[in-house]
Amino acid sequence: MPVALMVRAAVGMAVPLAVGLLVHRLDLGVFAGLGAMHATMNDRAEPGRLRAARIGTAVLASALGMLIGTALQHADADGLVLGVVLTLTAFASGALSATGPRGSAAGMLLLVSAALGSGMPLPQPWWAAAPMLPVGAAFVVLLGLPAGAPNRPAADPRNRALAAAYDALGRTLADLGGPRAGASRQVLTARLNQLQDLLGTHRRDRRERQDHRSRQNRRARMYEAALAATEAATGLLWARRPVPPEVAEVPNRLAAAVRRGGGEVAVPDWRPDTPSRQALDVALRAAADTVAGRDTRLGTAPAPPPDPWRLRVRLLSRGSVRYGLRVALCIAVGSAVTANYPLSKSYWVPMTIAFVLKPDLGSVFLRAVSRSVGTVLGVAVTAALLMATTDEWALTAMAAGCVALLPYATAAHYGLNTVVMTPMALVLLQLGGQSSAAEFWPRVLDTVLASAIVLLFGYLLWPERPRHRIEPRLVDATTALRAYLDAVVRGAGQDDGPDSGPNSGQDGGRTGTAQVWLRRTAYRSLADARREVQQGLAEPPPTGRLAERWLSATAALERLGGAVAAFAAQIRYGGRVPDPAEVDRVRRALDELTASARAHRPPTAPSAPTPPTPPATAATPTVATPAPHDPTRSALGRAAEELEALLRTRPDD
Repeated sequence: MPVALMVRAAVGMAVPLAVGLLVHRLDLGVFAGLGAMHATMNDRAEPGRLRAARIGTAVLASALGMLIGTALQHADADGLVLGVVLTLTAFASGALSATGPRGSAAGMLLLVSAALGSGMPLPQPWWAAAPMLPVGAAFVVLLGLPAGAPNRPAADPRNRALAAAYDALGRTLADLGGPRAGASRQVLTARLNQLQDLLGTHRRDRRERQDHRSRQNRRARMYEAALAATEAATGLLWARRPVPPEVAEVPNRLAAAVRRGGGEVAVPDWRPDTPSRQALDVALRAAADTVAGRDTRLGTAPAPPPDPWRLRVRLLSRGSVRYGLRVALCIAVGSAVTANYPLSKSYWVPMTIAFVLKPDLGSVFLRAVSRSVGTVLGVAVTAALLMATTDEWALTAMAAGCVALLPYATAAHYGLNTVVMTPMALVLLQLGGQSSAAEFWPRVLDTVLASAIVLLFGYLLWPERPRHRIEPRLVDATTALRAYLDAVVRGAGQDDGPDSGPNSGQDGGRTGTAQVWLRRTAYRSLADARREVQQGLAEPPPTGRLAERWLSATAALERLGGAVAAFAAQIRYGGRVPDPAEVDRVRRALDELTASARAHRPPTAPSAPTPPTPPATAATPTVATPAPHDPTRSALGRAAEELEALLRTRPDD
């Protein structure tokens, strides 16, 4: 339960509406409250600048969409003009949504606000609706400033994210060799992804860097130490070799020390008997030194800066254009339907289309079904509330209560999010004087109509199949893994040998520095591929069947990442020299898997020649799991066997 976000959301909604009531300008208060709601939808526990940038991007897009919609309504545009403008806006919204998480939020609100502005009652003057959205959002940002100020270590979102990563590492170590180890590693990867986003995008001016240099450098080094420990843990996970409980407890103590702002953390004296365990021991001791504030050689470097041309390239990419056309088609169909059939709130259909047609947020099919069911429940809740009272102050309290639940509902389930958002939207319409209780149930019909349009024109008839989402992610993952493997092999050639010492052998030199971020890129790409496969599994046939056929490849690639990490530990601490034949076997298998993904030919063989683990949950289908690895044998050779077994059988089609 994100209590701080929930309280901030309730106050952010209640105050603009209350001010509007007190000054008898509820028309402006409703739009300010709408801006506060849009800010709440994009609020996160982040550093102040990062949080303001995330909210600002989304709300500015929302204000632009509102200006477009209100201008159309003020000009009394006919159905044809309205449909054309909304279709063009939908194309821009879809193209922007494909650029990443921030673009996705901004693109959705651009279209949602344009649809709302074309139908909601206009304030006086009409153009004041758009500026009131940033006003309400700015109030939410101001409410969150104390939470984002790093006056105390435990209050800094970056410290909390670092502590969460160490906690996840401790859970992974505790689960080594058990059935929950794979799920724990996925959580660990997600925590590191979040931490990387918080640290990698944060920028300070020169004066702030001078004032906070020691603190920033220390946090960065703690993060780098966590990356080294994660690599060692991933190698142990692949080898299915547990560690003593007192060793698995060390990351949890490191997390507690990070929350306190530092302190000594003792690493128990144990006897690591394999290269991967030795790598873990060295990494944990280095992490304890960084948390305590001592200098230690990590052999890492800050993450490469983002490419300033990335947004432009992705805006003009094939995927962005395809998704933009997909959204535009659905909006065009929705506009044609609303223009030819008498709907009391014609903007509800395009607004629902914008919310449902978001494949980056999960299964479109499940979102359409959840939206319809959630709207029914939300309308029932709203009708029950309005039967009790229609007092404006009571409605203001209802809206604040609904928006307070939004941060929790958004993270919990899309259907629950709809149950919360529907009463909030209907109450705002009631406050604006546009709706009555009798008009609420037609919103169910509008929602079902919009969901049907999305399912037919944006899901069934559109060539946006899993091969356009899953297979490109798998290509990225195989490419990143191949680059990581090449860096490990090159690093072995530059090391001084097995007696060079743990620190000098740990990612030493320029190749070692590149190896750190190639490894991080590979693990992140694997997490993206896993997410796309899991979203595809939730789709009905044939989408679900195709995703299931790629599941074994995703699991094999995840294990390959662990095998390369174990192989790197064997090189550093075991003195193993890479066998060119083994390296070439893995490269050939990766190249073959990449070619299969590009040719839309998923493998159907089991991912390892060993019996499968006991049945897992429905969300995590059972895949074959390798037996414990013999540390005297090459980890890379074992990985080559697994990939070759995966690729041995091909589907007939």
